[in-house]
Amino acid sequence: MALWVVRHGRTEANAAGRLQGRIDLPIDEVGRTQVAALPSLVPHVDRVICSPLLRARQTAEAFGREPTIDERWIEVAYGEYEGVPMADIEPEVWKRWVADPHFTPAGGESLHDLGVRVSAACDELVDEVRTSEVVVVTHATPVKVAMAWALGVDVRITWRSFVNQASVTRIAIGDRGPSLTAFNVQAP
Repeated sequence: MALWVVRHGRTEANAAGRLQGRIDLPIDEVGRTQVAALPSLVPHVDRVICSPLLRARQTAEAFGREPTIDERWIEVAYGEYEGVPMADIEPEVWKRWVADPHFTPAGGESLHDLGVRVSAACDELVDEVRTSEVVVVTHATPVKVAMAWALGVDVRITWRSFVNQASVTRIAIGDRGPSLTAFNVQAP
């Protein structure tokens, strides 16, 4: 049994290298192709949970179960940087963002706050995952925070990891707690 944390399929903003955050875009044609391959990576699904954003809901459809919407799995709010190309973020801003998990862009959310809400969502699923295959469809940063939760490390590890669109991360729950058994896996 496992917690399967899935990143949504590609969107126009992903393709353009823009910070998407809470901008509610649909998956694009490439995203639909990516999503169609996801069920081959998850052998059985008992329950699907997803972010309320359209791209996550569209991706969740691939698993053939009505998803439970959980706001805690929504992407981090980039605030004033939503929709901005990543290449246009000033180097000093990136440096501060990476160094300080409490850094909050105007109108946004800190990595620390994201970590608190995603970790709470993961904690809440532990008992269920011991006996069920649970799929959570979410976004890049919550996937990385779930990985940090499984490893028991600081959320700043998110800056040192990359999550592809339509990829799967698997977290098993054993007697000693969570363990990361697969990260950023995509269908061939």
